[in-house]
Amino acid sequence: PGTVMGTVAYMSPEQVQGKDVDHRSDIFSFGIILHEMLSGQRVFTGESQVEVMHAILKQDPPELSETNAKISPQLEKIVRRCLEKKPEQRFHSAHDLGFALSTLTTASDSRLEATTALPGLSESLSATGLAGVFSNARLWMAVAAVMTLALPFAVKYLRQAPPTEATPVRFTIAAPEKVNRHMSPEISPDGRNLVFSTEAGLWLRPLDSLTAQPLPGTEESTPAFFWSPDSRSICFGTRDGKLKKLDLAGGTPQVLGGLELASGARIGTGSGAWNREGVILFTTAGSLYRVPATGGQPVLALGSGQPTQNREAREATYRAPVFLPDGRHFLLLKILNQQGQQGTGEIHLAALDSKETTRLLAADSQALYAISQGRGYLLFARGGALLTQPFDASTQKLTGEPFVVADKVAVNNQGKGIFSVSDNGILVFNSSGDFNYQLNWVDRTGKLLESVGAPAPGRLDSPRLSPDGKQVAVVREDAQTKTSDIYVIDLARGVSSRLTFDPGEDRFPIWSRDGSHIAWQAYRDGAWQIYQKLASGIGPEESLLKSEARIIPDSWSPDGRHLIYTRGDPKTKSDLWVLPLTGERKPFLFLQTPFEERGGRLSPDGRWIAYESDDQGRNEISVQPFPASGGKWQISTTGGIHPRWRADGKELYFISNDNKLMAVEVKSGSGFEAGVTKTLFDLAPLRVSNGPFSSGYSVSAAGERFLFVTQGQEVANLQYTVVVNWLAEAKK
Repeated sequence: PGTVMGTVAYMSPEQVQGKDVDHRSDIFSFGIILHEMLSGQRVFTGESQVEVMHAILKQDPPELSETNAKISPQLEKIVRRCLEKKPEQRFHSAHDLGFALSTLTTASDSRLEATTALPGLSESLSATGLAGVFSNARLWMAVAAVMTLALPFAVKYLRQAPPTEATPVRFTIAAPEKVNRHMSPEISPDGRNLVFSTEAGLWLRPLDSLTAQPLPGTEESTPAFFWSPDSRSICFGTRDGKLKKLDLAGGTPQVLGGLELASGARIGTGSGAWNREGVILFTTAGSLYRVPATGGQPVLALGSGQPTQNREAREATYRAPVFLPDGRHFLLLKILNQQGQQGTGEIHLAALDSKETTRLLAADSQALYAISQGRGYLLFARGGALLTQPFDASTQKLTGEPFVVADKVAVNNQGKGIFSVSDNGILVFNSSGDFNYQLNWVDRTGKLLESVGAPAPGRLDSPRLSPDGKQVAVVREDAQTKTSDIYVIDLARGVSSRLTFDPGEDRFPIWSRDGSHIAWQAYRDGAWQIYQKLASGIGPEESLLKSEARIIPDSWSPDGRHLIYTRGDPKTKSDLWVLPLTGERKPFLFLQTPFEERGGRLSPDGRWIAYESDDQGRNEISVQPFPASGGKWQISTTGGIHPRWRADGKELYFISNDNKLMAVEVKSGSGFEAGVTKTLFDLAPLRVSNGPFSSGYSVSAAGERFLFVTQGQEVANLQYTVVVNWLAEAKK
C-alpha cells in the first residue's frame, strides 16, 4: 500500500500522485502506447523522472496531426480521450474503448488499409515495425476483450500483492579541496549532481563522476545557493548582496535581484527555494523575501526587514524556505527570540499569499520535504540526530510519529543542517556532528603561525587579548547545552580557566586597561546586564549595568573611569553609550542617529573612538573624538566591521565586506589624520567566520600578529554519506 509501481513514462496522473488507481489508469497507459505507436515519439518527456512526472500532470500530449498528417481525426479523438487527465473523462471501461476502435473499420473490409476509415494507420505502424501485429481489425477487438477480462484481476493484484522492498545503497564521497564544512552539498532534484560551497566559489560534482569541477562565475559567491526545480540552474548569493542565477549548460551568471540592507547583511546561508511557477524565496537579516526567477526587486514576504542584530525589534527570525509540491505552500525554520536571544527553532508552514504561519514541529534545523514509496516525509535535525516524520502535503498535516534516519548529523550555528535530499530518494549528509574550532595566531600575510590550546568541540567566539598580551579571554559554547561562558587562557602555559558559571549566556568579554578585570554581557533575571570580575577569577561578580534593551560592552577607557557600550533601540537601531565607573555610575549617550552605531573602540590614549556605522547604506568604519566634539572621519570606503587599534595607536585595523583584513596608518596630534587603507590578507583561506556580532579577533601590541578563531579540523579528509532509498535505510 502506498507504493508507486510501474514505468514512469507510462503512468497515469493519479498513479504519479500515489493515489488509488483502477482500470481507467490502464486506459491512460494504453493511450500513451497507442499515441507513441502512431507518432513514433514519446508522449511525455523530460531529462529526469521528476520532469516526466510533471509533464504527465501538467502538459497536454502533442497533436498527432503534427507528426503524421494521415491520422484520421476520429482516431486522434479516441487517443486524446484515453489521455484525459481526470479519470472520469476517459473511457469508462476497456469494452467501451474496444467498441470505439471497432467503429473505425468498414463492414466490407476488416483489414486496416489506407483506404478505410483509418487512413495513415498502416503506414504509421509500418514505420514502427508493428503493422503485422495490428493488421486485422478483429485483433483490436481481441485486445479489448483481453483487457476487459484481465483488468479486474490486475487491479486486484496491484492492491493486494506486497510491494517490492526497496534496497538501500550507502557510500561516501570525499569533499572537494577547501570546501565550506559549515554548509551541506546540495543535491539536485533529479539526483544527478551535487554542488559544494568552497572558498573559491561553487563546485559541481555529478554523482557518476569521481571529481568535482568549479562553476565559472561563482568565485564571489556566498555559501547561500540552491537548485532550480528542473535541476538545470543554480541560484546563489554574492558578497555584495546580489542574487544570481547560473545555467549549468553554460553562460555567465545573471543578476536576479539585489537587496542592499543598512546592516550590510547578505542572503542567508543555504536559505532559498525556487518553485515551478518561477517564484524564488530567500532569507536575509532574519526576514523572508520574494523575487521572480526572471529578475526584479525583492519584496518582503515575512518578518520585519530589520537587520539580524536588532533582536529587540523582532519576535523571530526566518530561515531556510522549502516549497511543497503545490508551489504555493512552503516550510521554513522559525527561530523564536527567548529572553532577547536566539532561542528554540520551529518548523512552520506558510503560503505565498498569506502573512500567517502555522507551527508544525520543533527542530534544530531546516526541514526538507521528500517523497518515498508514495508518501510524503519531512527530514529535520533534532537533538543531534537526523529524523523524519510522515507528512501529507495535500492536507499539510503530519500523519505519523518521527523516527531516526541517522544517529548523528551536523548542524551549523545558523541552524543549517548539513543534509540534502533529491526528489528520487537520494540523501546526502555529514554525520561528523559538531564542528571543531581553534584559536590560531596569524602573521600580517595571513600565514598560520601557531595554535592556542586544543580544538574545541563547541564554538569559540570573541577572543580578547589582555593588555600585556599574556592571556586571552574567549567565549566557549558548550557543544551539548549550547550555553556559553567566558574562559581565560594563559598563553605561555596553554592552561585555561573558567571565569563564568551562570547557566545562561555570557558573551563579549573586554579587559580593563590595567588587565585586572574583565567585563562581559549576560542575560539574567529577565534583563540584559554588564558584569565585571577579577581576571584571576577570585571573588564575586559585580553587576555594572542592567537594561531592558540589549547592551554589549565594547571597550574600557585607559584611565579605567569609563566603559563604552552598545545599546539596542527599536527606533534608532543601536547607539553608543558611556558608563561611568565612579560616582553614581549614571550612563550618558555618546552617539545616537537614525542609523546603526556599534562596536566603539577607544584609542590607546583615550582621545578617539572608532566604531561601525551604516549611515552610508552599509557598515563603514568611522572615528570621532572622545569626549564627543562634533568631528568625524570615515576610515573605510567599501564596507567594514570590527575596528581594532594597535597598542601605540598608530594603526587601525578592520574587516572589509569582502572578508579581508585591512590596515590604515593613523596620525593624531591636534587633529586626526588617516592614511591610505591597504589590504593585509584574505580571511577566506583561514575559514574564519566574522559577522557583525560574531567571532572578531585580537591584535598583538606591535600589530605583527593577529589572533583569530578558525576551524580546528582540516577538511581534506571530510567525507559525506550518500544513501540511495534513504527511507528503506531508516527502517532497517
